[in-house]
Amino acid sequence: MLGPIDLHTHSSVSDGTETPSQLVRAAVTAGLGAIAITDHDSTAGWTEAFGAASGTGLTVVPGMELSTQVGWRSVHLLAYLFDPENSGLVTETARIRESRLRRAEHIVERISADYDLTWDDVLAQSGEGSTLGRPHIADALVARGHVPNRSAAFESILHPRAGYFEPHYAPDPLKAVELVVAAGGVPVLAHPGTRGRDAVIPEDRLAVLVRAGLFGLEIDHRENTTSGRTRLTELAAKFDLATTGSSDYHGDGKPNRLAENSTAPEVYERLIARGTGSRPYTG
Repeated sequence: MLGPIDLHTHSSVSDGTETPSQLVRAAVTAGLGAIAITDHDSTAGWTEAFGAASGTGLTVVPGMELSTQVGWRSVHLLAYLFDPENSGLVTETARIRESRLRRAEHIVERISADYDLTWDDVLAQSGEGSTLGRPHIADALVARGHVPNRSAAFESILHPRAGYFEPHYAPDPLKAVELVVAAGGVPVLAHPGTRGRDAVIPEDRLAVLVRAGLFGLEIDHRENTTSGRTRLTELAAKFDLATTGSSDYHGDGKPNRLAENSTAPEVYERLIARGTGSRPYTG
């Protein structure tokens, strides 16, 4: 395959700023060989991305970033090549999206007591069928002039210390891995080393996920710390897990750039061979 392989990107179906078609065009312009479209808890961008890739030579890997939770801590699971019509996964992601929506409404209600912000402002920042969440609230705050950009919104008004935060429903990582595997998919823990070596997933918990079918760890990611990467590399070797690298591209929503981290071709080939629920599309 010619060109880098980026297995973690977002479109406007979740919290990216580009439509699936624009995302594909950006990947082609950047000279990528393959991207995975991994919107939060949604497969709604797959068909458009496949269509946009037609005739370009770019491979689009169907995927999703699934929300999970351990206690108060959010844990994200990248899922690739699963059956998008699998009933268990469809039911669970619908529940997550509904909880995200209710959570967002409650946050906006709280913020509006102190800032000029309405629910319509937030809806104006999201596309039809989007998985609506806090990034859209951030964009609405930017549009209203309360903060200069999305990052500033998360560092101030949307920071948990500001008092407007509210959690949303998400399954345990084990349940999520089991659902993805049952749907023929390939699960990879997303950026699991963002808080340093001591906050990496405990070895005993990781062992449970491996037994359930976890394929790999996303190690090369800008938010993983140096100590976190070191520990994750040790764990990957111990449990014979694949290691991936990705950008977590969000268009203009984050500074992350396409293929700033990428996945080795041999790991990509293993991933493609593992998935049975859907197949990559090569334009």
